Amino acid sequence: MRLAGVQVPIGPGPRVADARAAAVKAPPPEAGLAASWSRPRPGVNGADPAVSAPAPVAAPEPDAGASWRPWRFRMSNDVWGTPAVAGDLVYVTSFEVHALDVATGRRRFKTRDVAWSMAVADGRIHASDGPTLFALDAREGTDLWRLATDAWVYSLKADHGTVVTGTRGGGVQAWEASGGQKLWEITGAQTDFESPEAGPVVQDGTVYVWQDARLRALEARTGEERWSYPIGDAASCGGVPVRLTQADDGYVYVSAGTRVLAIDIAGGHVRWHFEAPAVFLSPPTFAPGPAVTGGGVYLADYLGTVYALDATDGRDRWRIATESRASIDPVLVSAGHVHVGSGKGLYTLDAVTGTPKWRFQAGGEIVGAPAVADGRIHFGSSDHLLYTLKADDGRLRWKLATGGEITGAPVVKDGVVYACSKDRCVYALDAEKGTGTART
Repeated sequence: MRLAGVQVPIGPGPRVADARAAAVKAPPPEAGLAASWSRPRPGVNGADPAVSAPAPVAAPEPDAGASWRPWRFRMSNDVWGTPAVAGDLVYVTSFEVHALDVATGRRRFKTRDVAWSMAVADGRIHASDGPTLFALDAREGTDLWRLATDAWVYSLKADHGTVVTGTRGGGVQAWEASGGQKLWEITGAQTDFESPEAGPVVQDGTVYVWQDARLRALEARTGEERWSYPIGDAASCGGVPVRLTQADDGYVYVSAGTRVLAIDIAGGHVRWHFEAPAVFLSPPTFAPGPAVTGGGVYLADYLGTVYALDATDGRDRWRIATESRASIDPVLVSAGHVHVGSGKGLYTLDAVTGTPKWRFQAGGEIVGAPAVADGRIHFGSSDHLLYTLKADDGRLRWKLATGGEITGAPVVKDGVVYACSKDRCVYALDAEKGTGTART
């Protein structure tokens, strides 16, 4: 949105297009799933009165010896993005950042500032309301530091004690995570795609910036350039942002329009180059190990064609067509399988041969990236459902109907799947059984 007297739009926040979810009537919950949700009860520990918790009425304390039960927490405002789980707290963004207890769903605290961007790392919550950057103690929510930025923050990432922000107008800044001191700043970075997922990337001490038609690798603490590569401008990259994945084999894998490159992290030398007939919207996925066990580089173009490339030479091992894919999320590789959400279908292929294993048809387009753990795959759809399937054969284990489209991607940790919905609720569900039976 644009305010009077302001030269640039503010946000990003929830997109206007997301309102379409409100026009879609949610399917009725299955009886076995809905039965375990209790009526709303008064707020506890500062929670909103609209909190819903599973029966019995009194939520079990984590140290009371009672079995864990699924829970949901209802916000007073919209929820967006992917939840972040650290220790015994789950962090979600609903204008403010809310910290919820993973065992009971009770709110530990919420921030007093709007947070369009959030990153949880090293015991701190790093967030921005746009013109302000601030850090909070991740356990108590107390202020650690805050400062005014010179432009609107649209991208925020934290790694190894460094916070990296992208600001509207081509700015990139690095900040000391513990105290907020500015470490360095550059200007003139790409301004064609100023969105959270297209901002500068920081990983293991290296910041990757798209500037002056070059991909630049900078030292995270000093901003000193390690190397740069002429990747091209927006037009030469097919009118889509450059996406990249830094892998633990010493290479960064880059998708730039129709091209895929493997670049040496240390020196910037291109190991191989692959050209496809259609552009890639998402970053490559790297799977370690030899090709005969499913190792390699995997990605899907916007037409839905899935590619398996040899990580050593970029050779096209196999490719297979699915349906049109608008997702910016990478494909998922796990336990010898490649999982791809394309349109309303979730496709699973053999990572070695590309042989189709199974396909699951949802009632709406797949939303976000699926999550795989313990032989199960979890994903959301625009049909307001959260699905859990067996990862090896695609059989439905359980599904949950919510009052809105799932936002971001589900997160699985310690046998619990966490998800946010546009019905303003955060859900914590048993990854194996959903809400039907409590865990022990």
